[in-house]
Amino acid sequence: MYIFQNALKNVARNKGRNTLIGAIILAIIATTVVTLIINNTTNGIIDDYKTRFGSQVNITVNYDKWRESGAQSGGFPQITPLQSLAFADSEYIKEYVMQVMIGTASETLKGKDEGSGGSRMPSDDNRINAQFYLTNVFYDFEIGQRGIADGKGRMVENNDECLVSEEFAAINGLSAGDKIALIASLHDGTDANRRRITYEMTVVGIFYDLTDEYAGIHMPANNRRNQILTTTETIFAPVQEGESGLYVTTTYFLKNPSMIKDFEAEVRAKGLSEFLKAETDEKGYNNIVAPVEGLKGISVTFMIIVLVLGAVILVLLSTIAIRERKYEIGVLRAMGMKKRKVALGLWFEMIAITCVCLCIGLTVGTLAAQPISDMLLAGQVEAAQSSGGVPVGTIASADASSLLAGSLSTLEALNVSLGINTILEIIAISLLLASVAGMAAISRITKYEPIKILMERN
Repeated sequence: MYIFQNALKNVARNKGRNTLIGAIILAIIATTVVTLIINNTTNGIIDDYKTRFGSQVNITVNYDKWRESGAQSGGFPQITPLQSLAFADSEYIKEYVMQVMIGTASETLKGKDEGSGGSRMPSDDNRINAQFYLTNVFYDFEIGQRGIADGKGRMVENNDECLVSEEFAAINGLSAGDKIALIASLHDGTDANRRRITYEMTVVGIFYDLTDEYAGIHMPANNRRNQILTTTETIFAPVQEGESGLYVTTTYFLKNPSMIKDFEAEVRAKGLSEFLKAETDEKGYNNIVAPVEGLKGISVTFMIIVLVLGAVILVLLSTIAIRERKYEIGVLRAMGMKKRKVALGLWFEMIAITCVCLCIGLTVGTLAAQPISDMLLAGQVEAAQSSGGVPVGTIASADASSLLAGSLSTLEALNVSLGINTILEIIAISLLLASVAGMAAISRITKYEPIKILMERN
């Protein structure tokens, strides 16, 4: 007990020297806290962007292989609708965004802005002129631009159910519960083999529509009031292997960017052409993640340099301080105190100073954590916007262009605080640093015999 009491008294007696040592220790601890915060923050950003950017998969034409094959320009291989679905059914896929549309016609239904009703289905080659588009795009419902009109049914919940707009329902005298039949045409890649299919669905809801009527060419089939909404499974149900005729846009997102080779091997086995390739968005990934990874590396390197230089300075200061106390140590040894207890007392002095600095350093680090995090995050969001990268969307069967374009706003804040693991790491580093500095100096002093120390004093 005397050892610890005497150590605390010595800390108070030598205020000037211990204040200098404490200032060095405090600077080291505060710097360590800040660098660990930066490291943890960048880890969070990197993990987020690996999920949002690095895992997006695009299936594109392998132009090098296409040229090597001697093929003429144009006529590039396409992915069939059923292949798009098959590729999504993979253990490597976390989620996918799929937009499906198919042109349809009807003997009895009429679309908005049509001059007249009647058949759009010549009987010679099963070809049709699209009156309406059957689609699985429900994104406008999520953002409030479309919604079920009051008292006019419900959302689609099962296959073979559909929604129509108020305008379309009024023109055709439809209400919730009515059944409709639509005709479409599929082919195997050539006009010679066309096949008509029929969609028979129940109208379960009528929606209001606040979107612009036309997003492209002004023709009845492109009028959004003429869109009929149903499930992806309903649209794909009559489609056979190898058939085309649907407009399918699919973006896949891997569970981890490193799975790209395994995913490509799997889709090759499912029929992906040798002239197509699967690749991640490397440009977007590098634009966003690489600078953050560089920042992480800098923070770790800076922390190591600070710890090494700090340890060296502490060892020198401790050695100088203890050399000044050689006579005190000689007296304690002459009184019969063992080397082990002398070293323990000197080490406890260093630990006591370190504990005080640790409390202050943790407080400073905690206060600085969130501002540093906000600053880093603001820089990364700005970099993402300026690079033109596209973050990941969320759910399948949504409007890909709208969903992907708007999802950057989901990373608006990254709350950072000193967790228990980080605090324990800082405590361990601080105690280790103090122990190394204290013991390095003590080891030199305890080599002297008491009589020699006292003689040098005289």
